[in-house]
Formats: sequence, structure tokens, C-alpha cells
Amino acid sequence: MTSSARHDERTGRNAAEADGPRQLLFVIPAFNEEENLPSLFADLMAVGELLGAGSRIFIVDDGSSDGTAELVASYAGTLPVELVRLEVNEGPGAAFRVGFAAALACAGRDALIVTMEADTTSDLGALPEMIARAAGGADVVLADWTMVNVSMHRRALSTGAGWVVRRALGLEAKTVSSFFRVYRASALRAASRRHGDQLIREPGFACKAELLSKLSAMEATIVEVPVALDWSRRSGKSKMPVFRTMVAYRRMLFRERSTAPEGHSA
Repeated sequence: MTSSARHDERTGRNAAEADGPRQLLFVIPAFNEEENLPSLFADLMAVGELLGAGSRIFIVDDGSSDGTAELVASYAGTLPVELVRLEVNEGPGAAFRVGFAAALACAGRDALIVTMEADTTSDLGALPEMIARAAGGADVVLADWTMVNVSMHRRALSTGAGWVVRRALGLEAKTVSSFFRVYRASALRAASRRHGDQLIREPGFACKAELLSKLSAMEATIVEVPVALDWSRRSGKSKMPVFRTMVAYRRMLFRERSTAPEGHSA
């Protein structure tokens, strides 16, 4: 598609998007998040005015052993919450695969797909700006973490992993692993058609860098918005196994580099 055609297409999309709230489809993996769900629902209620016709909130229970699935299934509030359930814990990669499938099955032409953590660490106050950037033509809008109440050890791991992934895959983004993102449904649908079942191969937390690499290779427009990541807001411990995640990053980097088209670093 020529740059002129892309401009015309985006101009048409933006005009349609200016009419009012748009279809937002949330995909939120949740593993043993029973304690955090009330706060999650409250955060989502606070941005309820952003939900246009056909919006849905898919909470993907990833084989939780607590009451996560039951709380989601019994939700009786005004949010359009739906439970998607994996019977056993398979990791966020698997949760995103089934969540994206559910979202794309009902996504309209101009829909946006929002992914985020279930533990309320992401500041949804940034969501209007992220949506606006997508309305301005971005295919993917990333939350660029500003870490609050995060240990120095975790900061160093995140910074180091991000630097390695960016250098190895040729990505411009600063934050490659945050769950908090806004995707154009059309961009995810195109990536799904291209890669099929191989779109997300990593079962764990490296899945987000893997997906970003594939979208970047398809020349998706990727931008970032600064967002606070406040670990003091959540209950319970982080679900991310640090050592296994680092190993997964190495595996993913090797695979993505070895399968990249000639002339493209990732």
C-alpha cells in the first residue's frame, strides 16, 4: 500500500472514530488474582465512558487455583465482563492466544484491543491518551513504564532485558514486556492471518516481546506513552518467574532472529 493510500485510509478511520466512544475489547490474563479483582473492576468502571457499542472485557482465567474464575463468572455489575477459562495454568502466552481469538471474533473494523495486567499495577488514567494515539494512526500503543515502588533488583532486570531485546530485534520501543498496550484489531488480525498458530509461541512473559517483534517486522506503526507502573497497588506477589523468563527471552530472541526475512533484523 502506498503512503498516500495509507494516509487516505487512516483519515477515513479517524473521521469514523471521532463520532464517539469506540469498541474497546479488553484482554486481561488472570492467574490467582482473586484479591485484586475488586480493584480491577473499580479501575475499569472509572474508564467506563470510553466503552463504545460492542465493547467487551475478556478476563482470561489461566487455570487459577483460587476463586478468580468464580468471581469473574459471578460479576453482576454494569461492565461487559466475560470469562474465558483455561482449565490448567499455561502461562500468559496461552492466555493471550485465547483472549485475542475471543476479541477478534467480535471485533468491528475500527475496534481497539486493550491488554493489561489483572493486578491493577497499570494506571488506566493513561488509557485516553493511548486510545487517542491509536486514533491518530498508530497500530500499537505501548505503555512506557515509569516504575513506582519497584525494587532496584526488579528495575535492573527489566531494564537489562529491555535493552537486550531492543538491540537483538532492532526494536525502537523502550518497554517491550509491559502487558498494558492498545492494538488496532486490524493489525492483530493481519498478524494472525500471516502467522496463524505461530503468532505467539512463547507460553510465558516473553510472549509480549515476541508479538511486538512480529508486528514490527510487518511494519506496524508503534508508539509509546509514559505510564506509571505502581507495584504497591496490587495484593500478593508477582507471578513472573524471573529466571525462567530470562531463559525464555533468550530462546525467543534466537528463534526470531533465525526466522527473520533477509534484510530485516527481526
